Amino acid sequence: MVNTRALISIILPVLHEAETINTVIAHLRALRHNSLMEIIVVDGDPAGGTLQAIRDNGIVRTLSEPGRARQMNHGASLAKGEILLFLHADTLLPAQALTRIAAALADTRFVAGAFDLGFDTSRSIFRITEKYVALRTRLTRIPFGDQAIFIRRAYFEKIGGYAEIPLMEDVELMRRIRKRDDRICIIPEKVLTSPRRYERDGILYCTFRNWALQVCYKAGVSPEKLVKWYI
Repeated sequence: MVNTRALISIILPVLHEAETINTVIAHLRALRHNSLMEIIVVDGDPAGGTLQAIRDNGIVRTLSEPGRARQMNHGASLAKGEILLFLHADTLLPAQALTRIAAALADTRFVAGAFDLGFDTSRSIFRITEKYVALRTRLTRIPFGDQAIFIRRAYFEKIGGYAEIPLMEDVELMRRIRKRDDRICIIPEKVLTSPRRYERDGILYCTFRNWALQVCYKAGVSPEKLVKWYI
């Protein structure tokens, strides 16, 4: 059982995020919570460009081989918290996120969880995507990485962490948890993620591509092949 004042280790895998990293850190520092918090930034850039841009001296900074799964596993290996929270650098948490996470995992029925997905834009078309993701998440109980996945550290270590694959590491982890018949909690509050990729490539194209990638992965296509379609 995790207590409601558990230390939460927030792990941010980054690559070329120097322009936004301080905004994300400031947002985390401003969260209202009862829990303790540590922030670990794992840079996949050998030059450490994002790490050099960080102004907060209280941040754990580390380099890793590139690849989100590798970076998150490396961050987890340094974490001291009872709870691990894996957060994308372009995603902002709701104000009570840490309190909600600690409370969710204080319930022994759950080993991991995530939030609903929201986009940091006023464009109405993104509300449709949000509703689709909310429905998909509740039907499958398989949240994606941009929904701020959190998990008990002891459990994460027990099942071997993220598979170090180039894509779908979040889906693979959640499917593995489901196959063990362990429970995943979905907190009905939205994180706000940047729509920058959707706006760059087109929301309809991105939505279809993501759906196609999920179908192909479920059908057995390897992440090594799928990543060529994602980039």
